[in-house]
Amino acid sequence: MRAFTYERAKTPTEAVAAVAATPGAKFIAGGTNLLDLMKLGIEAPVHLVDINRLGLDTIEPTDEGGLRIGALVRNTDLAADTRVRRDYGVLARALLAGASGQLRNKATTAGNLLQRTRCPYFYNTDMPCNKRAPGSGCAAIGGMSHNLAVMGVSDACIATHPSDMAVALRALDAVVEVISAKGSTRIIPIADFHRLPGDTPHLETNLAAEEMVTAVILPKPVGGAHIYRKVRERASYAFANLSVAMIVKDGQAARLALGGLAHKPWRVEAAEGAPAEGMADIILAGARPTADNAYKLDLTRRTIAACLGDAS
Repeated sequence: MRAFTYERAKTPTEAVAAVAATPGAKFIAGGTNLLDLMKLGIEAPVHLVDINRLGLDTIEPTDEGGLRIGALVRNTDLAADTRVRRDYGVLARALLAGASGQLRNKATTAGNLLQRTRCPYFYNTDMPCNKRAPGSGCAAIGGMSHNLAVMGVSDACIATHPSDMAVALRALDAVVEVISAKGSTRIIPIADFHRLPGDTPHLETNLAAEEMVTAVILPKPVGGAHIYRKVRERASYAFANLSVAMIVKDGQAARLALGGLAHKPWRVEAAEGAPAEGMADIILAGARPTADNAYKLDLTRRTIAACLGDAS
């Protein structure tokens, strides 16, 4: 591991200013993804700014009837919160489907959103990867792509986003609150937070260079039956081949977002409320599978049907 310096920030604006002032600096909270990447030489920050003591670890009601979830709320605490379990069941279920109990105890809300792909070529520093080294190429295209993207892909990248939580947040129409080094805040809809790869797959979100996530805000509950179904190759501690976050009302999918298909949580609003037999066709329009991952098309159809069955 390369040497780095370290400091503890006292306020959110101080934290952002510290990262902005040092090229190559990174925030660290739970460290469940960043530390692994540092050990492998994929990430090499010269300076770490510890944000664990910023007081961003509370879950509070909003005036609009929703919830404001601090960026540092641990995944375990969020999944166990009575209000989340009662009103946002799809989120609680998605969180419990991710990682292991030990990792959920450390992982944070913001860190979950910002975790990086688990594409095997991204993790193998001997192979070209445009996310790790822009312009070097994508070894996954023409390589092993069994668990990679079929939607929203480009000639530069076919990686998937690994988060379960982000898929549920997309179905819930959450928004992300961020703060700049100058102390100003702005709101980013979760639909616009993550980016598709295009020609710049190393740019994974629409966060500006001098911004930090401070909270995720959930709107007023929408009711209905909340379903989260995750298909994976072992029963726990595995990333999704496919996941479906669904909110069913009156027998129809009123909200529907999918993971394991794309570089970001995948939602096509036109499919919501459509007849069950045609829903997957709308979602999968424009799919670009490889020979290795074409199974995800049929898997999507079967999993959506299974979720509707669970709801009934």
